[in-house]
Amino acid sequence: MELIAFLVLGGIAGWLASLFMGTDAQQGIILNIVVGVVGAFLGGWLFTTFGSVGVTGFNFYSLIVAVIGAVLLLWIVRLVRR
Repeated sequence: MELIAFLVLGGIAGWLASLFMGTDAQQGIILNIVVGVVGAFLGGWLFTTFGSVGVTGFNFYSLIVAVIGAVLLLWIVRLVRR
């Protein structure tokens, strides 16, 4: 069940990040999930590096961490593609 919850959280985070970055029309549900899951890892690593708590489970705080990580990931991808 944890895997399913992690994928759902990743999908929501990836979708919110793609809306924020304006890439929603270019991404499907699978890419939203991938961006959200990688963003959760990136956001969790970033938050723990700066002394805060990373992703803690299926809750609102973890969603915020994942969205921040996903937005950062999409921003990096946009920089590389230019």
